[in-house]
Formats: sequence, C-alpha cells, structure tokens
Amino acid sequence: MAVWAIGDLQGCYDVTQRLLEKLRFDPAVDRLWFCGDLVNRGGQSIETLRLVHSLREVSQVVLGNHDLSLLAVAERTPDEQRRVNPDLQGVLFAPDAPELLAWLRGRKLAHVDRKLGWMMVHAGLAPKWTTQLAEKHAREVEARLHGEGYRKLLKNMYGDGPDWSPRLQGIERDRAIINILTRMRYCSPRGRIAFEYKGPPGSQPPGLYPWFSVPGHAPRDLKIVCGHWSTLGLFIGHGVHAIDTGAVWSGKLTALRLDGDEFQLVQVPGRDVPAPAPKQRGPKPHKQAQGQRRPDGAPQQGQARS
Repeated sequence: MAVWAIGDLQGCYDVTQRLLEKLRFDPAVDRLWFCGDLVNRGGQSIETLRLVHSLREVSQVVLGNHDLSLLAVAERTPDEQRRVNPDLQGVLFAPDAPELLAWLRGRKLAHVDRKLGWMMVHAGLAPKWTTQLAEKHAREVEARLHGEGYRKLLKNMYGDGPDWSPRLQGIERDRAIINILTRMRYCSPRGRIAFEYKGPPGSQPPGLYPWFSVPGHAPRDLKIVCGHWSTLGLFIGHGVHAIDTGAVWSGKLTALRLDGDEFQLVQVPGRDVPAPAPKQRGPKPHKQAQGQRRPDGAPQQGQARS
C-alpha cells in the first residue's frame, strides 16, 4: 500500500492520468491525497473533476481557492455563470454538475491523519496556529459549508480582510479562516496576509515571510503537505512539503509519498502549452473595503485571481 499526496491539478486531466500511470496507482491498495485546486485554467476541468470524483472512495481532497470559487459561481444565475471562462463553464453546464458540485462542497479544508503523521491543507497555517487549532478552525467553516447555510457562506466569503483574530465572529471569522487555509503565501509575524505578493521567496518586501518560516511561529507536531504556491516550486523545509510545481504553467505535476520512511517523489511534465498568465495586481493599502472580489470569482480590473 502507498499513500501519495498530489499537487494542484487545475484542470489538467491528461497530466493527471500520466502521473497515476507512472505511480502505477492501484485503487485496491493505494490511497491518494489531493492538495486542492482540482479545477480551472487547465482546459479539462470537467474531466479532472470526474476523475477525482471516481476515486472518492480511495482519496482525500482538500478545497483550494479555485474549487471554492467554482462552488460560489454555481450558486449564481446561468447568465452570470456564462461570464466565467469556458473551462469552468464546462463544469457548470455539464449534465452531472449537480452530483459533482455537491460532492465537491462536501470536501474538507484540512485533512489530518495523526497515525500517519501528516496534515494536508491547500495553502497554509496562521503563524500562531498549532495543527490542533488549524483543524478546529477548518471544522468550523466546514460545518457551515456542509450545512443548510452554505449559500450564505459562499456568497460572503470574498475579500482580503479582516486579519485573523480569535475574537472574530460570523462571516468575518469564516472569511479569515478560508483566506488562511486556501490563499496564504506571505504574511507578517502578526499574521497579516500579503495577498498581492505571489513570487518566490526573496521577491517580497521586508517584514513579510513565507507563512511557514515566520519567526516565532507555533510549534507543529505534524508534517504538512500543501499546494497553492506554484512560484515557490517544490519546497521541503520547516516541516512543510509544498508540492504545487506548476503543472498548469508547463511545469510539473508532483506526487509525494507520505507513508514509509524513505523520501519518494514522482513527477511528470505539466501542460504542453502554459495557461494564460493572470494579471498581477499591485500593492494596495491594507485597510480596504470588503467584498472587492466579485461573487463570480473573477478579479476586479487590475487584479489577478489567487
């Protein structure tokens, strides 16, 4: 038996199939952990979602920011849904969309296997969060996402604030938790996320740190596997294994073996033609109005998707 964590698929179905073939994946004995962002940009989102759904009995999936955006768009009107890119429209207007989206909404924001010694999230953890706190806060939001009030959550989750505080309540608390678990790359020692900086370490201004190397961060008793940060590339350090290696950008799709004592990494080439690069949004004042992102997940003028 092997347990493999796989980085961001982003609608790259052919690439995903090549990786599973190279792994010699056997659903009778092997297990998969998907680090989120199953969909968007790769051109084969519906095929990719169907594939992962077909493996639901032998896999664990955490939600990424693109997955949450898809769920949010699915609650809009058909006219609004037609404004998103064709790749996501292929999911939204598929005959099996209701089944696939209901299953996707039931996924976690964090997966923990303490016997195995691993935690999986899409993006990261707040500096002061232990793995126990991260799991607790993930379960808070999951309870609403999986419950009857999920539409309100999906409608109001957009925005770059507020900064995390244990005193937050309601939708602001949910939004802060979602932003940490699905969108974080750089942050300040006090946990303020710098959403606009997406380049590799060294490209950020002074006072910002990769989330996993913030001075004085809480001790973590589990190894963490995550995706989300393609410009970081494959990174292993500080107890973190970041495996988004940019398959959708013609990089690689990476699988990391989580069980056993030996380090084992398997990669295949990513998409032949890179997806169009998102527009970069420049720095902006920290204090800002909430809800800057449109409900369909599309960026405002001059912004890029996370």
